[in-house]
Amino acid sequence: MKKSFTFLCLLLLSSLLYAAEIAPTEPQSLLVKNVHLIDPEDDTSTLLVNLIIIDQKLNLVTQDEVAEEGMTDVIDANKGVLLGNLEIGEPANFMILDEDPRKNFKVLLDTKEHVNFAISKGVVVKNKLVKIAEVSPIPKAKEKKPKKSGWLAYQPPPISLPISYKQAKKKWNAWDNEYFNGIFFGILALDRQHWLSQDDSSELQLGDLNTHDGGEIRALRFGAIGKLKFDTPWIYTIFAATNAFDRDFQDKDLDSLTFLDYRLDIPLSQKNTLSIGKQKEPISMERIMTLLDSPMQERAAVSDALLPARNVGLVLSGHGFNQRTTWAGGIFNDWFDDNQDFNESSSQVIGRVTWLPFISENESTFLHLGFGGRYSNAKEGVRALTESEFKISPFFVDTGFHQADSTMTYNLETSIRNGPFWLAGEYTRTDVVASVLGDPTLDGYHITMSWIMTGEIRSYKKSNGTLGSVPIAKSVYQDGWGAWETAIRWSTLDLTDGVLQGGDMDVLSVGLNWYLSPLVTANINYRYITLDRPDQFGHNLQGDSSGINSRIVLILD
Repeated sequence: MKKSFTFLCLLLLSSLLYAAEIAPTEPQSLLVKNVHLIDPEDDTSTLLVNLIIIDQKLNLVTQDEVAEEGMTDVIDANKGVLLGNLEIGEPANFMILDEDPRKNFKVLLDTKEHVNFAISKGVVVKNKLVKIAEVSPIPKAKEKKPKKSGWLAYQPPPISLPISYKQAKKKWNAWDNEYFNGIFFGILALDRQHWLSQDDSSELQLGDLNTHDGGEIRALRFGAIGKLKFDTPWIYTIFAATNAFDRDFQDKDLDSLTFLDYRLDIPLSQKNTLSIGKQKEPISMERIMTLLDSPMQERAAVSDALLPARNVGLVLSGHGFNQRTTWAGGIFNDWFDDNQDFNESSSQVIGRVTWLPFISENESTFLHLGFGGRYSNAKEGVRALTESEFKISPFFVDTGFHQADSTMTYNLETSIRNGPFWLAGEYTRTDVVASVLGDPTLDGYHITMSWIMTGEIRSYKKSNGTLGSVPIAKSVYQDGWGAWETAIRWSTLDLTDGVLQGGDMDVLSVGLNWYLSPLVTANINYRYITLDRPDQFGHNLQGDSSGINSRIVLILD
Protein backbone atom coordinates (compact mmCIF):
# COMPACT_ATOMS: atom_id res chain seq x y z
CA MET A 1 0.00 0.00 0.00
CA LYS A 2 2.80 2.42 0.91
CA LYS A 3 4.77 1.74 -2.27
CA SER A 4 1.64 1.96 -4.47
CA PHE A 5 1.01 5.45 -3.07
CA THR A 6 4.53 6.54 -3.98
CA PHE A 7 4.24 4.99 -7.46
CA LEU A 8 0.94 6.78 -8.10
CA CYS A 9 2.47 10.10 -7.07
CA LEU A 10 5.37 9.57 -9.46
CA LEU A 11 2.97 8.85 -12.34
CA LEU A 12 1.03 12.02 -11.57
CA LEU A 13 4.28 13.96 -11.40
CA SER A 14 5.37 12.92 -14.89
CA SER A 15 2.05 14.00 -16.42
CA LEU A 16 1.88 17.25 -14.47
CA LEU A 17 5.31 18.40 -15.50
CA TYR A 18 4.61 18.13 -19.19
CA ALA A 19 1.25 19.87 -18.71
CA ALA A 20 2.85 22.98 -17.19
CA GLU A 21 1.66 26.29 -18.64
CA ILE A 22 4.71 28.50 -18.07
CA ALA A 23 7.93 29.04 -19.97
CA PRO A 24 10.72 26.82 -18.56
CA THR A 25 13.88 28.25 -17.00
CA GLU A 26 17.31 26.68 -16.52
CA PRO A 27 19.07 28.08 -13.41
CA GLN A 28 22.78 27.25 -13.22
CA SER A 29 22.49 26.52 -9.50
CA LEU A 30 19.34 26.31 -7.44
CA LEU A 31 18.98 25.88 -3.68
CA VAL A 32 15.55 24.73 -2.48
CA LYS A 33 15.24 25.15 1.28
CA ASN A 34 12.78 23.80 3.84
CA VAL A 35 11.01 21.08 1.90
CA HIS A 36 9.37 18.01 3.42
CA LEU A 37 10.42 14.76 1.77
CA ILE A 38 8.36 11.61 2.23
CA ASP A 39 10.77 9.07 3.68
CA PRO A 40 11.27 6.35 1.02
CA GLU A 41 11.75 3.79 3.81
CA ASP A 42 8.57 4.81 5.66
CA ASP A 43 5.67 6.53 3.89
CA THR A 44 4.21 7.56 7.26
CA SER A 45 7.04 10.00 8.08
CA THR A 46 8.79 12.94 6.42
CA LEU A 47 12.24 14.51 6.47
CA LEU A 48 12.83 18.27 6.37
CA VAL A 49 15.62 18.73 3.83
CA ASN A 50 17.43 21.20 1.59
CA LEU A 51 18.22 20.43 -2.06
CA ILE A 52 20.84 21.74 -4.47
CA ILE A 53 20.50 21.48 -8.26
CA ILE A 54 23.55 22.36 -10.38
CA ASP A 55 23.46 22.41 -14.18
CA GLN A 56 20.03 20.76 -14.11
CA LYS A 57 21.27 17.76 -12.10
CA LEU A 58 20.41 16.96 -8.49
CA ASN A 59 23.62 17.62 -6.56
CA LEU A 60 22.68 17.31 -2.89
CA VAL A 61 19.85 16.27 -0.57
CA THR A 62 20.67 17.04 3.04
CA GLN A 63 19.16 17.72 6.45
CA ASP A 64 22.09 20.04 7.26
CA GLU A 65 22.18 23.80 6.76
CA VAL A 66 23.47 24.84 3.33
CA ALA A 67 25.28 28.12 2.60
CA GLU A 68 23.45 30.36 0.11
CA GLU A 69 26.63 31.97 -1.20
CA GLY A 70 27.39 31.07 -4.80
CA MET A 71 23.83 29.97 -5.62
CA THR A 72 22.22 31.50 -8.71
CA ASP A 73 18.74 31.12 -7.18
CA VAL A 74 17.56 30.34 -3.65
CA ILE A 75 13.91 29.58 -2.94
CA ASP A 76 11.99 28.72 0.22
CA ALA A 77 9.62 25.75 -0.13
CA ASN A 78 7.88 26.85 3.09
CA LYS A 79 7.77 23.22 4.28
CA GLY A 80 5.87 22.01 1.27
CA VAL A 81 5.82 18.29 0.45
CA LEU A 82 8.04 16.95 -2.32
CA LEU A 83 7.02 14.10 -4.60
CA GLY A 84 9.43 12.72 -7.15
CA ASN A 85 12.38 10.53 -7.90
CA LEU A 86 15.58 11.86 -6.34
CA GLU A 87 18.74 10.44 -7.89
CA ILE A 88 22.01 12.24 -7.15
CA GLY A 89 23.83 13.10 -10.39
CA GLU A 90 20.69 12.70 -12.52
CA PRO A 91 18.41 15.45 -13.97
CA ALA A 92 16.01 16.70 -11.29
CA ASN A 93 12.39 15.53 -11.57
CA PHE A 94 9.99 16.45 -8.78
CA MET A 95 7.18 18.71 -7.67
CA ILE A 96 6.41 20.46 -4.39
CA LEU A 97 2.83 20.57 -3.07
CA ASP A 98 1.46 23.06 -0.57
CA GLU A 99 -0.28 20.25 1.36
CA ASP A 100 0.50 16.68 2.28
CA PRO A 101 -1.37 14.39 -0.18
CA ARG A 102 -1.45 11.65 2.45
CA LYS A 103 -3.69 13.87 4.56
CA ASN A 104 -5.64 15.45 1.71
CA PHE A 105 -5.56 13.35 -1.45
CA LYS A 106 -7.63 15.99 -3.31
CA VAL A 107 -4.53 18.15 -3.77
CA LEU A 108 -3.44 15.71 -6.50
CA LEU A 109 -6.72 16.32 -8.32
CA ASP A 110 -6.24 20.09 -8.42
CA THR A 111 -2.57 20.49 -9.25
CA LYS A 112 -2.95 23.95 -10.76
CA GLU A 113 -3.87 25.20 -7.32
CA HIS A 114 -1.67 23.05 -5.10
CA VAL A 115 1.60 22.53 -7.02
CA ASN A 116 3.91 25.37 -5.98
CA PHE A 117 7.00 24.17 -7.81
CA ALA A 118 7.76 21.67 -10.56
CA ILE A 119 10.99 20.72 -12.32
CA SER A 120 11.34 18.29 -15.22
CA LYS A 121 14.69 16.98 -16.49
CA GLY A 122 16.41 19.76 -14.58
CA VAL A 123 14.26 22.53 -16.06
CA VAL A 124 11.95 24.54 -13.78
CA VAL A 125 8.52 24.50 -15.43
CA LYS A 126 6.46 25.97 -12.60
CA ASN A 127 7.40 28.12 -9.64
CA LYS A 128 5.10 29.94 -7.23
CA LEU A 129 7.66 29.90 -4.41
CA VAL A 130 9.28 33.06 -3.11
CA LYS A 131 12.98 33.63 -3.61
CA ILE A 132 14.96 34.01 -0.39
CA ALA A 133 16.30 37.36 -1.59
CA GLU A 134 12.72 38.69 -1.68
CA VAL A 135 12.02 37.65 1.92
CA SER A 136 12.59 40.26 4.63
CA PRO A 137 15.71 39.41 6.60
CA ILE A 138 15.27 38.18 10.17
CA PRO A 139 16.12 40.91 12.69
CA LYS A 140 19.47 40.30 14.37
CA ALA A 141 17.88 40.35 17.80
CA LYS A 142 15.73 37.34 16.95
CA GLU A 143 18.48 35.12 15.63
CA LYS A 144 18.90 31.94 17.66
CA LYS A 145 22.12 30.69 16.13
CA PRO A 146 25.11 30.46 18.49
CA LYS A 147 27.96 32.86 18.03
CA LYS A 148 31.07 31.44 16.46
CA SER A 149 34.39 33.13 16.03
CA GLY A 150 38.02 32.46 15.29
CA TRP A 151 39.31 28.92 15.16
CA LEU A 152 36.10 27.57 16.73
CA ALA A 153 33.96 28.70 13.77
CA TYR A 154 34.45 25.63 11.59
CA GLN A 155 31.37 24.29 9.82
CA PRO A 156 31.57 20.91 8.06
CA PRO A 157 30.13 20.33 4.59
CA PRO A 158 26.48 19.21 4.52
CA ILE A 159 26.01 15.44 4.52
CA SER A 160 24.10 14.07 1.54
CA LEU A 161 21.21 11.75 2.41
CA PRO A 162 21.05 8.35 0.67
CA ILE A 163 17.58 9.10 -0.73
CA SER A 164 16.18 7.06 -3.62
CA TYR A 165 12.65 5.79 -4.15
CA LYS A 166 14.17 3.03 -6.25
CA GLN A 167 15.65 1.66 -3.05
CA ALA A 168 12.47 1.97 -1.02
CA LYS A 169 12.21 -1.61 0.12
CA LYS A 170 13.02 -3.62 3.19
CA LYS A 171 16.60 -4.81 3.41
CA TRP A 172 17.08 -8.48 2.63
CA ASN A 173 19.44 -8.86 5.58
CA ALA A 174 17.07 -7.45 8.22
CA TRP A 175 14.37 -9.17 10.24
CA ASP A 176 11.67 -7.95 12.56
CA ASN A 177 8.92 -9.68 14.51
CA GLU A 178 6.93 -9.28 17.69
CA TYR A 179 9.77 -10.38 19.96
CA PHE A 180 13.03 -9.20 18.37
CA ASN A 181 14.61 -7.55 15.34
CA GLY A 182 18.08 -7.45 13.87
CA ILE A 183 20.31 -6.97 10.88
CA PHE A 184 23.05 -9.19 9.49
CA PHE A 185 26.19 -7.70 8.00
CA GLY A 186 29.76 -8.64 7.21
CA ILE A 187 33.20 -7.15 6.69
CA LEU A 188 35.90 -8.18 4.24
CA ALA A 189 39.36 -6.57 4.34
CA LEU A 190 42.01 -7.42 1.73
CA ASP A 191 45.68 -6.47 2.19
CA ARG A 192 48.66 -6.25 -0.12
CA GLN A 193 52.03 -5.54 1.48
CA HIS A 194 55.54 -4.88 0.20
CA TRP A 195 58.66 -4.43 2.32
CA LEU A 196 60.64 -1.53 0.86
CA SER A 197 63.91 -1.67 2.77
CA GLN A 198 65.83 -3.61 5.43
CA ASP A 199 69.38 -3.03 6.63
CA ASP A 200 71.83 -5.76 7.64
CA SER A 201 71.19 -5.39 11.38
CA SER A 202 67.46 -5.81 10.88
CA GLU A 203 68.05 -8.94 8.81
CA LEU A 204 70.17 -10.43 11.60
CA GLN A 205 67.37 -9.67 14.08
CA LEU A 206 64.39 -10.86 12.04
CA GLY A 207 65.54 -12.69 8.95
CA ASP A 208 64.67 -11.62 5.42
CA LEU A 209 61.46 -9.57 5.54
CA ASN A 210 60.90 -10.01 1.80
CA THR A 211 59.59 -13.48 2.58
CA HIS A 212 56.60 -11.71 4.14
CA ASP A 213 55.67 -9.79 0.98
CA GLY A 214 52.28 -10.61 -0.49
CA GLY A 215 48.55 -10.37 -0.02
CA GLU A 216 46.14 -11.81 2.50
CA ILE A 217 42.62 -11.73 3.82
CA ARG A 218 43.09 -9.33 6.71
CA ALA A 219 39.57 -9.80 7.99
CA LEU A 220 36.51 -11.82 7.13
CA ARG A 221 33.93 -11.34 9.84
CA PHE A 222 30.17 -11.42 10.00
CA GLY A 223 27.45 -11.15 12.58
CA ALA A 224 24.21 -9.59 13.71
CA ILE A 225 23.03 -6.74 15.92
CA GLY A 226 19.47 -6.30 17.08
CA LYS A 227 16.99 -5.70 19.87
CA LEU A 228 15.02 -7.94 22.19
CA LYS A 229 11.68 -6.16 22.48
CA PHE A 230 11.17 -5.81 26.21
CA ASP A 231 9.56 -2.65 27.59
CA THR A 232 13.09 -1.29 27.60
CA PRO A 233 14.80 -3.09 24.69
CA TRP A 234 17.94 -5.14 25.24
CA ILE A 235 20.65 -5.06 22.57
CA TYR A 236 22.33 -8.26 21.41
CA THR A 237 25.58 -8.49 19.41
CA ILE A 238 27.06 -11.63 17.84
CA PHE A 239 30.16 -11.57 15.63
CA ALA A 240 32.28 -14.37 14.25
CA ALA A 241 35.25 -14.50 11.89
CA THR A 242 37.50 -16.90 10.10
CA ASN A 243 40.24 -15.04 11.95
CA ALA A 244 40.10 -12.30 14.59
CA PHE A 245 40.17 -8.77 13.14
CA ASP A 246 42.61 -7.75 15.87
CA ARG A 247 45.11 -10.52 15.21
CA ASP A 248 47.26 -11.83 12.39
CA PHE A 249 45.76 -13.83 9.55
CA GLN A 250 47.52 -16.82 8.02
CA ASP A 251 46.25 -18.94 5.15
CA LYS A 252 46.25 -22.07 7.34
CA ASP A 253 43.70 -20.44 9.68
CA LEU A 254 41.09 -19.57 7.04
CA ASP A 255 38.88 -22.56 7.90
CA SER A 256 38.79 -21.82 11.63
CA LEU A 257 35.85 -19.98 13.19
CA THR A 258 36.37 -17.54 16.03
CA PHE A 259 33.58 -15.85 17.96
CA LEU A 260 34.78 -12.29 18.47
CA ASP A 261 31.74 -10.95 20.30
CA TYR A 262 28.70 -12.40 21.97
CA ARG A 263 27.29 -9.69 24.16
CA LEU A 264 24.00 -8.62 25.69
CA ASP A 265 23.55 -4.95 26.64
CA ILE A 266 20.89 -4.48 29.32
CA PRO A 267 19.82 -0.88 30.06
CA LEU A 268 19.45 -0.31 33.79
CA SER A 269 18.43 3.33 33.35
CA GLN A 270 18.71 6.07 30.73
CA LYS A 271 22.35 6.57 31.71
CA ASN A 272 23.56 3.13 32.83
CA THR A 273 24.02 -0.17 30.97
CA LEU A 274 25.10 -3.66 32.03
CA SER A 275 26.99 -5.61 29.33
CA ILE A 276 27.38 -9.38 29.68
CA GLY A 277 29.50 -11.69 27.52
CA LYS A 278 32.58 -11.55 25.34
CA GLN A 279 33.39 -7.93 24.61
CA LYS A 280 36.13 -5.34 24.43
CA GLU A 281 37.78 -4.44 27.71
CA PRO A 282 36.89 -0.89 28.85
CA ILE A 283 40.34 0.68 28.60
CA SER A 284 42.03 2.90 25.97
CA MET A 285 40.13 4.83 23.31
CA GLU A 286 42.29 3.34 20.58
CA ARG A 287 41.58 -0.20 21.81
CA ILE A 288 37.83 0.36 22.18
CA MET A 289 37.43 1.97 18.75
CA THR A 290 36.95 -0.40 15.84
CA LEU A 291 39.74 -0.46 13.28
CA LEU A 292 37.18 0.60 10.69
CA ASP A 293 37.02 3.99 12.44
CA SER A 294 40.77 4.35 13.00
CA PRO A 295 42.81 6.72 10.80
CA MET A 296 45.50 4.01 10.58
CA GLN A 297 45.19 0.45 9.31
CA GLU A 298 46.50 -1.03 12.56
CA ARG A 299 46.65 0.09 16.16
CA ALA A 300 49.85 1.39 17.69
CA ALA A 301 52.30 -1.30 18.84
CA VAL A 302 51.86 -0.42 22.52
CA SER A 303 48.10 -1.01 22.34
CA ASP A 304 48.50 -4.43 20.72
CA ALA A 305 51.32 -5.55 23.03
CA LEU A 306 50.00 -4.45 26.43
CA LEU A 307 46.21 -4.39 26.03
CA PRO A 308 44.24 -7.51 25.06
CA ALA A 309 41.46 -7.02 22.54
CA ARG A 310 38.51 -8.88 24.05
CA ASN A 311 37.59 -10.77 27.19
CA VAL A 312 34.63 -12.50 28.81
CA GLY A 313 32.98 -10.70 31.68
CA LEU A 314 30.54 -8.13 33.05
CA VAL A 315 30.81 -4.38 32.42
CA LEU A 316 28.74 -1.66 34.07
CA SER A 317 28.93 1.64 32.18
CA GLY A 318 27.28 5.04 32.12
CA HIS A 319 27.60 8.75 31.53
CA GLY A 320 26.77 11.94 33.40
CA PHE A 321 27.15 15.71 33.69
CA ASN A 322 25.29 16.38 30.44
CA GLN A 323 27.26 13.57 28.74
CA ARG A 324 30.59 15.28 29.40
CA THR A 325 31.82 12.34 31.47
CA THR A 326 31.68 8.58 30.94
CA TRP A 327 32.68 5.69 33.13
CA ALA A 328 32.93 1.93 32.75
CA GLY A 329 34.13 -0.86 35.00
CA GLY A 330 34.11 -4.62 34.77
CA ILE A 331 35.38 -7.98 35.94
CA PHE A 332 36.66 -10.59 33.49
CA ASN A 333 37.75 -14.22 33.28
CA ASP A 334 37.87 -16.02 29.92
CA TRP A 335 37.75 -19.57 31.32
CA PHE A 336 34.55 -20.27 29.39
CA ASP A 337 35.94 -19.08 26.07
CA ASP A 338 39.26 -20.93 26.53
CA ASN A 339 37.74 -24.18 27.90
CA GLN A 340 39.62 -23.91 31.20
CA ASP A 341 38.74 -24.24 34.86
CA PHE A 342 37.77 -20.90 36.37
CA ASN A 343 40.41 -21.14 39.12
CA GLU A 344 43.17 -21.79 36.57
CA SER A 345 42.30 -18.85 34.33
CA SER A 346 43.47 -15.29 34.95
CA SER A 347 40.96 -12.80 36.34
CA GLN A 348 40.96 -9.07 35.67
CA VAL A 349 39.38 -5.93 37.09
CA ILE A 350 39.30 -3.10 34.55
CA GLY A 351 37.95 0.46 34.53
CA ARG A 352 37.97 3.68 32.53
CA VAL A 353 36.72 7.24 33.01
CA THR A 354 36.61 10.07 30.45
CA TRP A 355 35.92 13.80 30.65
CA LEU A 356 35.28 16.62 28.19
CA PRO A 357 36.73 19.63 30.04
CA PHE A 358 36.07 21.82 27.00
CA ILE A 359 33.60 21.63 24.12
CA SER A 360 32.71 24.55 21.84
CA GLU A 361 29.15 25.81 21.47
CA ASN A 362 28.72 24.21 18.05
CA GLU A 363 30.62 21.09 19.25
CA SER A 364 33.11 21.20 16.37
CA THR A 365 35.98 21.58 18.85
CA PHE A 366 36.60 19.68 22.07
CA LEU A 367 39.26 18.43 24.47
CA HIS A 368 38.94 14.83 25.68
CA LEU A 369 40.80 13.30 28.64
CA GLY A 370 40.69 9.71 29.81
CA PHE A 371 42.24 7.37 32.36
CA GLY A 372 42.07 3.59 32.59
CA GLY A 373 43.39 0.86 34.85
CA ARG A 374 43.68 -2.91 34.47
CA TYR A 375 44.61 -5.39 37.23
CA SER A 376 45.30 -9.08 36.50
CA ASN A 377 46.22 -11.85 38.91
CA ALA A 378 48.36 -13.30 36.08
CA LYS A 379 47.54 -16.94 36.85
CA GLU A 380 48.37 -17.85 33.26
CA GLY A 381 51.66 -15.95 33.25
CA VAL A 382 52.58 -12.90 31.18
CA ARG A 383 53.87 -12.31 27.68
CA ALA A 384 54.00 -9.10 25.64
CA LEU A 385 54.60 -9.27 21.90
CA THR A 386 53.51 -7.58 18.69
CA GLU A 387 54.33 -7.15 15.04
CA SER A 388 55.62 -3.97 13.39
CA GLU A 389 52.13 -2.42 13.02
CA PHE A 390 51.95 -4.49 9.82
CA LYS A 391 50.08 -7.77 10.01
CA ILE A 392 52.04 -9.50 7.26
CA SER A 393 55.05 -9.42 9.51
CA PRO A 394 57.00 -11.46 12.06
CA PHE A 395 56.88 -10.47 15.72
CA PHE A 396 59.37 -7.61 16.11
CA VAL A 397 59.27 -7.46 19.92
CA ASP A 398 58.60 -10.35 22.31
CA THR A 399 59.29 -10.76 26.01
CA GLY A 400 58.69 -14.49 25.93
CA PHE A 401 56.45 -16.28 28.41
CA HIS A 402 57.10 -15.78 32.16
CA GLN A 403 55.34 -16.53 35.43
CA ALA A 404 54.28 -13.54 37.52
CA ASP A 405 52.32 -12.77 40.67
CA SER A 406 50.21 -10.00 39.10
CA THR A 407 50.23 -7.12 36.64
CA MET A 408 48.87 -3.59 36.83
CA THR A 409 48.35 -1.55 33.66
CA TYR A 410 47.69 2.20 33.49
CA ASN A 411 46.46 4.09 30.44
CA LEU A 412 46.31 7.86 29.91
CA GLU A 413 44.57 9.27 26.84
CA THR A 414 43.89 12.70 25.37
CA SER A 415 42.28 13.91 22.17
CA ILE A 416 41.78 17.33 20.64
CA ARG A 417 39.42 17.69 17.70
CA ASN A 418 39.00 20.97 15.82
CA GLY A 419 36.75 20.51 12.83
CA PRO A 420 38.42 18.06 10.43
CA PHE A 421 41.65 18.00 12.47
CA TRP A 422 42.22 15.41 15.20
CA LEU A 423 45.24 15.08 17.50
CA ALA A 424 45.31 12.07 19.84
CA GLY A 425 47.83 10.55 22.20
CA GLU A 426 47.96 7.65 24.66
CA TYR A 427 50.50 6.42 27.18
CA THR A 428 50.28 2.85 28.50
CA ARG A 429 52.38 1.28 31.26
CA THR A 430 52.32 -2.23 32.72
CA ASP A 431 53.99 -2.99 36.05
CA VAL A 432 54.77 -6.70 36.38
CA VAL A 433 55.03 -8.07 39.93
CA ALA A 434 57.59 -10.88 39.60
CA SER A 435 60.67 -10.76 41.83
CA VAL A 436 62.55 -13.32 39.72
CA LEU A 437 62.23 -10.91 36.77
CA GLY A 438 63.20 -7.83 38.78
CA ASP A 439 59.60 -6.49 38.80
CA PRO A 440 59.93 -5.06 35.28
CA THR A 441 57.95 -2.17 33.79
CA LEU A 442 56.81 -2.24 30.16
CA ASP A 443 55.51 0.93 28.52
CA GLY A 444 54.97 2.91 25.37
CA TYR A 445 52.96 5.68 23.76
CA HIS A 446 51.66 6.97 20.47
CA ILE A 447 50.83 10.39 19.04
CA THR A 448 48.46 10.44 16.07
CA MET A 449 47.32 13.33 13.88
CA SER A 450 44.68 13.17 11.17
CA TRP A 451 43.15 15.66 8.75
CA ILE A 452 39.99 15.01 6.76
CA MET A 453 40.85 16.93 3.60
CA THR A 454 37.27 17.02 2.31
CA GLY A 455 36.14 18.85 5.44
CA GLU A 456 33.96 16.34 7.29
CA ILE A 457 34.11 16.11 11.09
CA ARG A 458 34.76 12.72 12.68
CA SER A 459 31.90 11.96 15.05
CA TYR A 460 32.30 11.75 18.85
CA LYS A 461 30.34 9.17 20.83
CA LYS A 462 29.35 10.80 24.08
CA SER A 463 27.91 7.53 25.37
CA ASN A 464 31.33 5.88 25.72
CA GLY A 465 33.90 8.64 25.14
CA THR A 466 35.33 7.53 21.80
CA LEU A 467 35.55 8.94 18.30
CA GLY A 468 33.53 7.31 15.57
CA SER A 469 33.55 6.99 11.83
CA VAL A 470 34.14 9.67 9.21
CA PRO A 471 30.80 10.88 7.79
CA ILE A 472 30.83 11.19 4.01
CA ALA A 473 29.36 14.41 2.63
CA LYS A 474 28.92 12.94 -0.87
CA SER A 475 29.89 9.40 -1.73
CA VAL A 476 31.06 8.33 -5.17
CA TYR A 477 27.58 6.88 -5.65
CA GLN A 478 26.10 10.35 -5.06
CA ASP A 479 28.16 12.04 -7.78
CA GLY A 480 30.82 13.02 -5.22
CA TRP A 481 34.43 12.20 -4.35
CA GLY A 482 33.79 10.51 -1.04
CA ALA A 483 35.85 11.57 1.99
CA TRP A 484 39.67 11.79 2.01
CA GLU A 485 41.83 11.66 5.13
CA THR A 486 45.56 11.84 5.76
CA ALA A 487 47.17 10.69 9.01
CA ILE A 488 50.59 10.51 10.63
CA ARG A 489 51.58 8.63 13.78
CA TRP A 490 54.65 8.21 15.93
CA SER A 491 54.66 5.28 18.33
CA THR A 492 57.21 3.77 20.67
CA LEU A 493 57.23 0.56 22.71
CA ASP A 494 59.77 -0.53 25.34
CA LEU A 495 59.68 -4.21 26.33
CA THR A 496 63.19 -4.28 27.79
CA ASP A 497 63.56 -3.98 31.57
CA GLY A 498 65.23 -6.13 34.19
CA VAL A 499 65.46 -9.73 33.03
CA LEU A 500 63.05 -9.09 30.16
CA GLN A 501 64.79 -8.36 26.84
CA GLY A 502 61.78 -8.04 24.56
CA GLY A 503 63.18 -5.15 22.54
CA ASP A 504 62.48 -1.47 21.93
CA MET A 505 60.64 -0.35 18.80
CA ASP A 506 59.87 3.05 17.26
CA VAL A 507 57.47 3.32 14.32
CA LEU A 508 56.74 6.31 12.08
CA SER A 509 53.54 5.82 10.06
CA VAL A 510 51.92 7.87 7.30
CA GLY A 511 48.50 6.98 5.94
CA LEU A 512 45.99 8.01 3.27
CA ASN A 513 42.34 6.94 3.51
CA TRP A 514 39.68 7.18 0.81
CA TYR A 515 36.13 6.56 2.05
CA LEU A 516 34.32 6.01 -1.25
CA SER A 517 31.03 5.35 0.54
CA PRO A 518 29.94 4.11 3.97
CA LEU A 519 30.43 0.57 2.63
CA VAL A 520 33.72 0.86 0.70
CA THR A 521 37.11 2.13 1.90
CA ALA A 522 40.56 2.06 0.32
CA ASN A 523 43.73 3.10 2.12
CA ILE A 524 47.50 2.87 2.08
CA ASN A 525 50.02 3.03 4.97
CA TYR A 526 53.79 3.55 4.98
CA ARG A 527 55.92 2.73 8.02
CA TYR A 528 59.55 3.22 8.99
CA ILE A 529 60.57 0.96 11.89
CA THR A 530 63.60 1.17 14.15
CA LEU A 531 64.18 -1.89 16.36
CA ASP A 532 66.66 -2.24 19.24
CA ARG A 533 66.89 -5.94 20.02
CA PRO A 534 69.56 -8.63 20.34
CA ASP A 535 70.08 -10.99 17.42
CA GLN A 536 69.98 -14.78 17.78
CA PHE A 537 73.55 -14.73 19.15
CA GLY A 538 72.77 -12.17 21.88
CA HIS A 539 74.46 -9.19 20.20
CA ASN A 540 72.63 -5.90 20.75
CA LEU A 541 71.68 -4.41 17.39
CA GLN A 542 69.67 -1.50 16.02
CA GLY A 543 67.93 -2.39 12.79
CA ASP A 544 65.89 -0.27 10.39
CA SER A 545 63.22 -1.39 7.96
CA SER A 546 60.31 0.09 6.04
CA GLY A 547 57.25 -1.12 4.20
CA ILE A 548 53.97 -0.19 2.60
CA ASN A 549 50.55 -1.83 2.80
CA SER A 550 47.38 -1.19 0.80
CA ARG A 551 43.93 -2.28 1.95
CA ILE A 552 40.41 -2.48 0.57
CA VAL A 553 37.52 -2.83 3.03
CA LEU A 554 34.06 -3.92 1.90
CA ILE A 555 31.04 -3.90 4.21
CA LEU A 556 27.87 -5.86 3.60
CA ASP A 557 25.00 -3.90 5.14
